[in-house]
Amino acid sequence: METLEQIRARLLLAYPAAQITFVTNPGPAAEHSLLIEAAHAVEIARWLRDDPALRLDYCSNATGVDWPDKTITDVTTTTEPDPAGGPAKTVEIKTTRLQPGYLEAIYHLYSIALKQGPVVIRLRTANRTDAVTLPSLTPTWRSCDFQEREIFDLYGIIFTGHPDLRRLLMWDEFKDHPMRKDYVEPDDYEWEPTAHGAVLERAKPHQSAAAAPAPKMGGTP
Repeated sequence: METLEQIRARLLLAYPAAQITFVTNPGPAAEHSLLIEAAHAVEIARWLRDDPALRLDYCSNATGVDWPDKTITDVTTTTEPDPAGGPAKTVEIKTTRLQPGYLEAIYHLYSIALKQGPVVIRLRTANRTDAVTLPSLTPTWRSCDFQEREIFDLYGIIFTGHPDLRRLLMWDEFKDHPMRKDYVEPDDYEWEPTAHGAVLERAKPHQSAAAAPAPKMGGTP
């Protein structure tokens, strides 16, 4: 199979206006990926599926990742003369900047027909607050259906074009998204019928308050 760099090069020839970034994985698996801008994701997905040399006809896994805001320190060096006439000194200058957070949907693609893969692609939202929409790839790979629903449920990415986007693991009335890194668990799980362990300890103050007798109103009869 072609390398990921070769696939990216052919994609850029087919879609010269698209932004396609090679993302390295520093881990032992070195499973690198292609970051594809959302505006071209649907047509590129179809190309990956239908290209005769790739025929990536199966998505084995789709998952989400939450990348919160991050403070980054940049270090630059400059040379300053020594007022005493000695040799110049090298001085480090540190500046900090805030990198806004975002959410990602990551897809692992294989070719059943040609017995090759995986090719890993990722889509990224503009932020993790009010611009969390990505195009659904379920119309291209039917196996993305429940997995995109899970990502929506746990991370909050809204997949436009999904045939049935609703919560998968949590109940419909549940608020927030439990796999977000800033998610705060409630002290008392309303739907936990048999609380135990840490959940029980957090729930005890609420149970005690509920069991306390209501204060008497008015004077003594």
